[in-house]
Amino acid sequence: MNKSEFESRFRDLVRTYASLRDNQGCIDCIGCERCSSCTFCRNSKGLVRCHFCVACEDCSDCSHGRQCVGCLACHHCVGCERCVQSAYLIRCVGLTSCNYCFGCVGLSHKDYHILNEPYDRKTYYEITQRISRELALTKA
Repeated sequence: MNKSEFESRFRDLVRTYASLRDNQGCIDCIGCERCSSCTFCRNSKGLVRCHFCVACEDCSDCSHGRQCVGCLACHHCVGCERCVQSAYLIRCVGLTSCNYCFGCVGLSHKDYHILNEPYDRKTYYEITQRISRELALTKA
């Protein structure tokens, strides 16, 4: 096999994968495509071993996520991208092992942060509840 043959076969594989729509081993997933071993997910694509996720894409081992992309082992996150082993994040990007963060980017091992700034637990909830209502992230 030479470079040209490799590139041609690789493009064919990518094109074939992009055209796949079937789920494998999923239980009660609705409106999902290319998901594997998921349960009760909705309108998602490319999930693996996820549960109760809605409108997520390319996530693995997550649960109760909404509108997340490329997350791994995250739980109860909303609108997050490329976060790992984290929980209760809202609109965060690239967090690792964080909990209760809102609008944070690139943090690791942090809890109760808003826009990368630390807050005590009580203040965190006061601010995030108000902002969530204003951003229509939660019910008023």
